[in-house]
Amino acid sequence: MKKSWFRSLLFLCIAVLPLSCAQDNSPASAIQAPEVSTKAIKVEVRKEDGRFQLYRGGKPYFIKGAGGNRYMDRLAAYGGNSIRTWSTHYGQQILDEAHNHGLTVTMGLDVARERHGFDYNNTEAVAKQLAKLREEVMKYKDHPALLVWGIGNELNLSYSNPKVWDAVNDIAKMIHEVDPNHPTSTMLAGLNKKEVDYIKAQAPAIDLLSINAYGDLPSIPGKVREFGWEGAYMITEWGPTGHWERPQTPWKASVEETSSEKAAVYRSRYEATMKKDSERCLGSYVFLWGQKQERTPTWYGLFTEQGEESEVVDVMHYLWSGQWPQNLAPHLSYLHLDGKKATDNIYLKPNQSYPIQTEVTDPDQDALTYRWELLPESTDLKEGGDAENRPSAISGLLQDRGKGKATLEAPEKEGAYRLFVYAYDGKNNVATANTPFFVKQ
Repeated sequence: MKKSWFRSLLFLCIAVLPLSCAQDNSPASAIQAPEVSTKAIKVEVRKEDGRFQLYRGGKPYFIKGAGGNRYMDRLAAYGGNSIRTWSTHYGQQILDEAHNHGLTVTMGLDVARERHGFDYNNTEAVAKQLAKLREEVMKYKDHPALLVWGIGNELNLSYSNPKVWDAVNDIAKMIHEVDPNHPTSTMLAGLNKKEVDYIKAQAPAIDLLSINAYGDLPSIPGKVREFGWEGAYMITEWGPTGHWERPQTPWKASVEETSSEKAAVYRSRYEATMKKDSERCLGSYVFLWGQKQERTPTWYGLFTEQGEESEVVDVMHYLWSGQWPQNLAPHLSYLHLDGKKATDNIYLKPNQSYPIQTEVTDPDQDALTYRWELLPESTDLKEGGDAENRPSAISGLLQDRGKGKATLEAPEKEGAYRLFVYAYDGKNNVATANTPFFVKQ
């Protein structure tokens, strides 16, 4: 993906994002939410005694949110209060469903990115985009679930024309003219001084800054101050260590954290950032409240494709509500292939058999079942969370031996592969891990 200050969305995919960046904003449920009033609830950023605070309906509101529009019922039940989208696709359904669950929405406005071929020197195209976004704002501005307008996602990713920030400012000004009830923001991939300076100079109509950060999340409060941003901010994507931040094999396969390792880093990063910076940070949106393919099918999603919950969901339940769920996800200690761990740069010979072993425990002593999967290493690699295709599984080469053990017959074809394990507790919880390897004669 990119350097730590680059990134993506996710969504849904879900996450999915429009996945424009990250996800798919298709309706999460076929159930129709009840009709809601069209009366907007005023949201504003206030500075009081040197501290910034978001207010909604006149009451302090700290964002405990998730990126994506899946599983809103679970989000609300676990103590979350908001979701983030990357566009207005299916906006009415998403807003209605969120409202039905007592959630708010930071609604994304899909602003064109230079890396996708948009030319911000083309004044006609820029004006056309502004008119289109005005229609979207007018359509949803009075919905009671609306919280903040998100103008674009990671417009600073792989760009060169700073005129994009003039366009962002024009969009924010337009929103203020037609919607006095909701703040505006723009989502950045990481944070650096160049973008802060551009936004301060060229987009002063922005009410707060939004930052997407992964491994470097704990550094964001310091960077906000060091780089001269004087206002409030929120974290609109955060989660596991990004694939661009993790160790790589000689064949350029990034090594993914296990679900249990992710649970530990999610908790530590949240406590080091969102809980620590009560002066500037207005809250956050964890990534990704759903599932998506990005480098692997498990890297960024807190859920499997079937909706099982990882240990990270337990952590978010605790961070949002102060209580752990009654039944906890399994804990995975390691996954070994031929006695080696993922960072050992595993090379296998074609058609030979190799042992696999994982150690998984369940806090509730639930009986565990295992599923093994073999995928070729993904070659559909995008940037900024753009949609990727999941590799097709290779069948017939894995044999389960029970109790967390299996045997792999290495593929005949030379190349890069990845072994996955899923450990289920029968209570809709799962632990996951994978290891890359290379078949070579």
